[in-house]
Amino acid sequence: MKEAVVEIPELGQVTIRQSAKAKRISIKLKPFKGVTLVVPVGADIRDGIGFLKEKKDWIQANLKKLEEKEGRLTIFDENTEFKSRSFALQISKHTNSNVRLHLNKGILHIYYPEDVPVTHPGIQENIRYGIEEALRLEAKRFLPRRLAELAEKHSIQYNNVTIKNLKSRWGSCSGRDNINLNLHLMRLPDELIDYVILHELCHVHEKNHGPHFWARLDIMTNGQARQLDGRMKDYQTKIY
Repeated sequence: MKEAVVEIPELGQVTIRQSAKAKRISIKLKPFKGVTLVVPVGADIRDGIGFLKEKKDWIQANLKKLEEKEGRLTIFDENTEFKSRSFALQISKHTNSNVRLHLNKGILHIYYPEDVPVTHPGIQENIRYGIEEALRLEAKRFLPRRLAELAEKHSIQYNNVTIKNLKSRWGSCSGRDNINLNLHLMRLPDELIDYVILHELCHVHEKNHGPHFWARLDIMTNGQARQLDGRMKDYQTKIY
């Protein structure tokens, strides 16, 4: 058995997965996927189920949090309006048995099997994957160039730039002046993309968020630093 779904009293359906990479028994909770018990290959499955029962109270408490998170998730379907700087999303059914992604002329087409509901977790996962990969391509084309332009304008020298799918930050600047930018910046208005880039460029000289940092950033944003920072609270780094 590499993977199986079993019914556990008071916990409901639990996916048990044997993993060659796992070094110990562990429990994972994910939105729309519920509880997964990961067991190293060669370990006794009964030990894993015993571990589940020991952690029952912890699992039940976190399942409630998971349900709240699921309630906040965007369910992408044919009526979803989603746009980045350069493309819009279009979701449609098709007769094939798998999900198909196609980015062309400013439209990210995502086709899903007509015999599977669009709300199915697997379909939603594929849609999010397609959106994130399209954002990644867009970000790699746009962000390094825009960073270079703003750095030249403000006479700031940074080291390297990396585009990442950051989970909770829009960007970062390391002690060695390497800048990371979140691919989800492509969902923001242009002035907020510039604000995040300027924020990280400012960290090349000011490594904290003290008064000198904000004074410098205020100059770089024509006195709009605090206002722009406040507007960032209207956006999340995740697409739900």
